Amino acid sequence: MHTVPDIRRSSGASMQPKRRLGNWMPQQEEAAVAFRRRLAQAARERGRSEPMTGVVRELQALVEGDSVLRMNLSRAIDEALAAGFETAYANFDELICIVDYLMGYAPPFNATVPVATPLNLVLDWPMCMPSGYAVFRDPAFNAQLRKLLTHWCGFLSGPHSRTHLTTAEPDGWFSERAQHKMQLSDYLCDRTQQHWGFASWNDFFTRRLRDDARPVHEPSNPAVIVNACEASPYDVSEDCQLHDRFWIKAQPYSLREILAGTDRNVVERFVGGSVYQGYLSAFNYHRWHAPVAGTIREAYNVDGTYYSELEREGTDARGLNDSQGYTTATAARAIIVIEADEPALGNIACAFVGMAEVSSCRIAVTPGQHVVKGSELGFFQYGGSTYCLIFEPEVIRSFEPGPPFRDDSPPLKVNSLLAHARP
Repeated sequence: MHTVPDIRRSSGASMQPKRRLGNWMPQQEEAAVAFRRRLAQAARERGRSEPMTGVVRELQALVEGDSVLRMNLSRAIDEALAAGFETAYANFDELICIVDYLMGYAPPFNATVPVATPLNLVLDWPMCMPSGYAVFRDPAFNAQLRKLLTHWCGFLSGPHSRTHLTTAEPDGWFSERAQHKMQLSDYLCDRTQQHWGFASWNDFFTRRLRDDARPVHEPSNPAVIVNACEASPYDVSEDCQLHDRFWIKAQPYSLREILAGTDRNVVERFVGGSVYQGYLSAFNYHRWHAPVAGTIREAYNVDGTYYSELEREGTDARGLNDSQGYTTATAARAIIVIEADEPALGNIACAFVGMAEVSSCRIAVTPGQHVVKGSELGFFQYGGSTYCLIFEPEVIRSFEPGPPFRDDSPPLKVNSLLAHARP
């Protein structure tokens, strides 16, 4: 058996444990190992009697038909095992069996050891090995991952995904502990119906708030900007550049890369401006709302990576978390640009970034549409997520709260105060 190294993060003279953010995966590697073992066992049992899913066969064919891709992925697995990490699979064939099993997997509720992104946990160590970085940036590999995740999203959008949409302890998402943890009384549902009226897992994941659950902070005050997502603060950056080295450890925001489909003249208006970034928890509300009143000028999706990490963050248990600045320029995302009704605010660019199992960033507005502060803009379907708001120079007076941010910062409520604009 491999021993698990103590992966720690340097902080001045002290060493602090690295943590997986957002409750998407277990904090302790021992719990992650136990989950991988259970998945691998269930996958082997299924594989004896069930044919492989078509989209998984396509991924298998892609890797086996590309000698460089197969070499790098095989080496990444070997490197993870040699480094002492327990993956629960020893080669690509065993990995693809687990991936196939996950195509029909409905996540259970677990307040203490959550595994809301199981594929991320399965890939956790190979993806941050030296050979793994090239694999998870490969365009053809990511295109097939997109098809794979779209297939799983389809399962999670169907009635067979409701296995754990029950009040049963301890795995039910409507169990007493889950109701308390997730504040389910804030959401619309019909408790008299089976599965509380939710048609699928994704229907539950993208559940809607009651009208009075998240009031808009000072809705008529244009100088108040509100949170677009229910997310914990991650970073605030000033003086952002048109092109920057988003691949270095500092991960500055590179506007041309983030706003890949926006006209350069519009992007240049943000040069020298501010960026706020927050990350979402597995247990939180996953719809996006307008931070200001205004007119939608851009609304589009950008294809990108799903599990690519930044080498400079090192081999650790939270690689995607520590690479969140980098993912704004590389990951699959939705971009919405709002021209504020208040001229002093200019344009606000919103980047809703899919991480790990997020295969769907669904936009619910169209260019030319007017939105009031707090209007719904779209939503994430299942998976880990981060987002950022980009402001033109000299717009923001102060963010609330401001940095430094703690890893265990609670999420800021959607529609609550995020920033004050300059007079």
